[in-house]
Amino acid sequence: MLSQFRADFYGCLTSRSDALFELTDALLCTEGPVKTLVDLALAPEHRRGHGALYGGLNQGRIDYGRLRRALAGLPLPRAADGRLVLAVDVSPWLRPDAATCADRSFCHTYGRGQNEHRMIPGWPYSVVAALETGRTSWTAVLDAVRLEPGADLAAVTTTQIREVTERLIAAGQWREGDPEILVVLDSGYDAPRIAHLLSGLPVQILGRLRSDRVMRRPTPPRVYDPKGGRPPKHGGEFVFGDPSTWGTEQAVTTTATRLYGRATAQAWDRLHPRLTRRAAWLDHEGPLPIIEGTVIRLAVEKLPSGGVNKPVWLWWSRTAATAQDIDRCWQSFLRRFDIEHTFRLFKQTLGWTKPRLRDSAAADRWTWLVIAAHTQLRLARPLATDLRRPWEKPTPPNKLTPARVRRGFRNLRTKTPSPARAPKPSRPGPGRPPGSKNRQSATRYDVGRVLATGQAYSRPTHHKVGTKPRRVG
Repeated sequence: MLSQFRADFYGCLTSRSDALFELTDALLCTEGPVKTLVDLALAPEHRRGHGALYGGLNQGRIDYGRLRRALAGLPLPRAADGRLVLAVDVSPWLRPDAATCADRSFCHTYGRGQNEHRMIPGWPYSVVAALETGRTSWTAVLDAVRLEPGADLAAVTTTQIREVTERLIAAGQWREGDPEILVVLDSGYDAPRIAHLLSGLPVQILGRLRSDRVMRRPTPPRVYDPKGGRPPKHGGEFVFGDPSTWGTEQAVTTTATRLYGRATAQAWDRLHPRLTRRAAWLDHEGPLPIIEGTVIRLAVEKLPSGGVNKPVWLWWSRTAATAQDIDRCWQSFLRRFDIEHTFRLFKQTLGWTKPRLRDSAAADRWTWLVIAAHTQLRLARPLATDLRRPWEKPTPPNKLTPARVRRGFRNLRTKTPSPARAPKPSRPGPGRPPGSKNRQSATRYDVGRVLATGQAYSRPTHHKVGTKPRRVG
C-alpha cells in the first residue's frame, strides 16, 4: 500500500515532480524536527541543490483533485460500529511580519494569559481528517483548504464536507445501508446551518455550542384563539444557563472514565435555534427553516489539567436519540481533539509553518507535501520498527506515534521504489552582480478584509502610511 501511494503521489506532481517528490522524502527521512528548508536540501534523499527545492515550491504544480481522490481511496479508520468519523478544524500559518505576502487574513489565536485571545495575520487552513477510536495521536488527513480573506467559514466548511463525502462515496468508503458519516465540529462553527446546507447527504453533524445559547422547543399544537392572530412558530425557550427551563430530559447516561471520572450526559430532543433574517440568512429565499436536533449536556467529575470544570453543550443534527447515540456522540467529540495532535506534528516536527514563503500558492504546495508525508507515515505504521531512545519505554508496533515511525522511515524508503529520476548536471545561473542593489522592491499588502457588501476593504487616505491626517473643520 505504501509503494502504491508513493507512485500515485508522484503521478499527482505535474511539474517539477522530481524536486517535489525528493523534497517530501527529505522531509520524511531527516532526523529531528524540521527547522528550515535549507536543512532538507542537505539531506541525502534530496539529490538536488537548494535552488531546485525553492524552484519546485514556487514553480511546481500539483494535481490537487487527483491527490484528494487518492487519499479518499486509502484504508481509513472507523468507529466501533463501522462508522466514519470526520473532524473539521482550522489551523493558522501565522505570518505577522510578512507584509509582502498576499491573501493574509486575521487568524484567531490564544494568548499566554487566561482567556486572552489575539488576532494575528496569517494563512488559515481548514483541515478535514478521519478519526480513530481509543487513545491515539493518529488521524487520516483527507483535505485542506486555505481560507481566503473574508471567506464565510460555514459556507467553505459545507462545500469542503460535501466534496469529501462525495469522494468517499465514489471510492466505496460508504455504501447504501452503512451508518451515516459523523462530522464533529468545535465551537465557532454554525452547526445547525451546516446541517441544513448538507441535507440530502448521509452525514450527521455534531457541534459544540456556547454555554450562553438559547434554543426553542417544537412548535406547540395550534389552539383556537377567539382573539385571532398568527399562530406561534416556536415553542418555549431552552436557556442553557437556566436549569428551570430545561424540563425533563429525554435520556441520561453515566459512564466511568479514567481521566474525567464520572461523566454524565443529558439529552433533550427536538430543539432548534430561532433564526432571523440577518447575517448568513439575509438572502435566504422563502420562510426561514426550523432545524431541529438533539441538545446534549456533558458534565464530568474532574479535569486532568485541574482547570475550571464547566459542562460541555453539544448539538446533534438527529432527533429521537437513544442512550447509545448519546454515548457515541460525546465520546466522538472527545476524539475530535486528536486532530490537535496532528496540527502539533505538522508544525513542531514536520515544520509546516517554518518556511518563509512569499506566495500563497507555494504555501498550498508545501501544505500538501506535508499532508502526503503524514499519509506515508500512516501507511508505514505497521511496517516500522521502534527505534526508541535509551530513556523511552518500549512500545508495541501498533502503538507507535507518528514521530517514532518517522525515525525509521529511512530504512523503509530503501525497500520501496522511488519514481524520481536522477538529477541532470547543470550550472548555476549568474545571479545578481556583486555589489549591485535590488531596485525592484516587492509589493506590500495589507491584511485582507472584505466588507459586508462583498467588496474588498480599502484603507482610508488618512490611515495610509506616509500621508498626513486629513483635517476636519
